[in-house]
Amino acid sequence: MHHGKPGPLEQRSERLVKPICRHCGSELKVTFCDLGMSPLANSYLEASDLDKMECFYPLHAYVCSECFLVQLQVFEAPEAIFKDYAYFSSYSDSWVAHAKSYVDSMIERFGFDAASQVIEIASNDGYLLQFFKEKGVAVLGIEPAANVAEFAEGKGIPTLVKFFNCDTALSLAGERKQADLLIGNNVLAHVPALNEFVRGLKIALKPRGIITMEFPHLLRLMRDNQFDTIYHEHFSYLSLTTVERVFGEFGLKIFDVEQLPTHGGSLRIYATHVDNDERPTTDAVLSLKDEEDDAGLRDLGTYEAFAARVKTTKRSLLRLLVNARDQGKTVVGYGAPAKGNTLLNYCGVREDLVDYTVDRSPHKQDRFLPGVHIPIYDPEKIRETKPDYVLILPWNLKDEIMHQMSFVRDWGGKFVVPIPEAQILP
Repeated sequence: MHHGKPGPLEQRSERLVKPICRHCGSELKVTFCDLGMSPLANSYLEASDLDKMECFYPLHAYVCSECFLVQLQVFEAPEAIFKDYAYFSSYSDSWVAHAKSYVDSMIERFGFDAASQVIEIASNDGYLLQFFKEKGVAVLGIEPAANVAEFAEGKGIPTLVKFFNCDTALSLAGERKQADLLIGNNVLAHVPALNEFVRGLKIALKPRGIITMEFPHLLRLMRDNQFDTIYHEHFSYLSLTTVERVFGEFGLKIFDVEQLPTHGGSLRIYATHVDNDERPTTDAVLSLKDEEDDAGLRDLGTYEAFAARVKTTKRSLLRLLVNARDQGKTVVGYGAPAKGNTLLNYCGVREDLVDYTVDRSPHKQDRFLPGVHIPIYDPEKIRETKPDYVLILPWNLKDEIMHQMSFVRDWGGKFVVPIPEAQILP
């Protein structure tokens, strides 16, 4: 007799259902990288949280055997992740400089002016749109985190506090607010409903409009062993080959691509409506697709080999930290980025190996890293305690950080990076 409640066997079979690809719906069978259980990477803790229960979720990336989209399953609704977000783009000097040079090059290449409408999805604190506004271009930001959007409004940048999706796009189209330039920096990888998002891009774009999207490049992640860029808020890990396939399905074509140094190696794609013949495909697109093919991105074996390399890196970082401790040396962290939380949780590094970390953002100071509970202080703390080693967690900014913190060398301190292999820098 069945009372509508699943019995233990049925519950078990539900749990054994394989996840499916968020783009093409195929069953996901091949592991790309399994980092065990981890808390949400941006859920920094207050002192009062330290004796409460924390939520840990599986951090298990699969690769789709059909479309080669590398992806995590969704365990947390994006509303919970982005409501009160601690990342303000303006705290990274190099990122703001990157945004300014982007604006200059877009105006120079495509001639945007006072008659143009620029829309940025995930516009954060207005770090980028401010430069279009200075040039007299009409701007609109779309930003789900209310605390960050408020900051942008304060700079005079009109901002919709919403997630971008088909509904948002339809209401923009209905208000004749479609984009001549539609921008998304580090957002494509962060949307769980990838298909709906890309469908929305097409709706929000004027007939001759241009889309630019930046996202970390999967090829660089694999080549440089950047497994710490895998975290729950980052749902998809993208190659040009796969993004072209996704865009093509929704009537958009990629006509140009640039490789950028940001976030450890990113792509900036340029896309438009598939029937916009003003924008022929450049050689850059063809040659990068060839490079991805040569690197084996259409071969599942390439993805399977990645997992072994990750385990090796974990052991080499732990060896370095344990040896330092055994020799009576002190180690602290620099930075409290999401990638640091992935790395430290996967490697099981707590205050027994790293005394504390520091961060320039006051939003993170006097809080604690999720999972490992390492305290976060102002960077001045390093001057006070004079550690032997400083482990740079945002390794993609290591040059900027070593320059800012060069005084560490005054007492013989050294810098350590964890990626691509754990090493002490000269």
